[in-house]
Amino acid sequence: MEKNNKWRIQRQVSVSVLVQLITLAGLILGSWVNLQRQLDIVSHDVKQLLAAQEKLCDKLETLQERTLAHEYRLQTLEQK
Repeated sequence: MEKNNKWRIQRQVSVSVLVQLITLAGLILGSWVNLQRQLDIVSHDVKQLLAAQEKLCDKLETLQERTLAHEYRLQTLEQK
């Protein structure tokens, strides 16, 4: 009778361990999926940031060209 009781305890422990492992695997998988989603969001934000930076650089270049043109005009007017 004692052997049978011992086997039941071992089987119950094994089922408990199996349930814990499945739960742990589910948590790990869920965390990995969540991290992938967050990485996609960060990647999208970085792409938008780079596009905005490019637009700003273009505007700054245009502004620099205008500034040089105005300085040249001013020098020409001062020389006359």
